[in-house]
Amino acid sequence: MSKNKLVGDLTIRDVTKSVELNVEYNGKMSDPYGNTKAGFEVSGKINRSDFDLKWSATTEAGGIVVSDEVKIICNIQLIKVA
Repeated sequence: MSKNKLVGDLTIRDVTKSVELNVEYNGKMSDPYGNTKAGFEVSGKINRSDFDLKWSATTEAGGIVVSDEVKIICNIQLIKVA
């Protein structure tokens, strides 16, 4: 398993920020149909207030309903095309 970084621009509601995500290569294999597939896990987090997402609320007990930190977790499978 190799670990890398994915860096790119993310735009939410007309605000663009550079985002860095962790990428873990989980290997490749052939499926029963002869297709070569590769698996990746992508993870990271962003701060929603960096994108001017300001909605918030509190519960009657004073707890926060929406956190500023948003976790991103993606499991991705890609198929090789000839």
